[in-house]
Amino acid sequence: QVQLVESGGGSVQPGGSLTLSCVASGFNLDESPVAWFRQAPGEVREEVSCTKSGSSTSNYAASVKGRFTISRDNAKNTLYLQMTGLKREDTAVYYCAAPPQYTRDLVCSDDRLYGRSWYDYWGQGTQVTVSS
Repeated sequence: QVQLVESGGGSVQPGGSLTLSCVASGFNLDESPVAWFRQAPGEVREEVSCTKSGSSTSNYAASVKGRFTISRDNAKNTLYLQMTGLKREDTAVYYCAAPPQYTRDLVCSDDRLYGRSWYDYWGQGTQVTVSS
């Protein structure tokens, strides 16, 4: 059974940093692309970043490029999102997500974020609040 458990959220002042973690179980992280999404109140869930398995391919939403870094530790089966230069508009619940096995070869590329419809497995989310 696939499970994703996020942690590391919290409250931070504008300009601050946080690192989110997502521990995966039920599958090997190095065999699947994985992604971070976020959802602010009243907004749609948007893809923030993805990373493809077995390669250096990753991609970021324009709003976070240059500030956020996605990485994985396959030995720990853990996905990370390092967030720096946080802005108020980064306030949201952050989710990690994984696609079903039959779409693993398609999801995540250098020039495209595929979006939530391509992902079946979700964590419970972790709240990030950026305010002074």
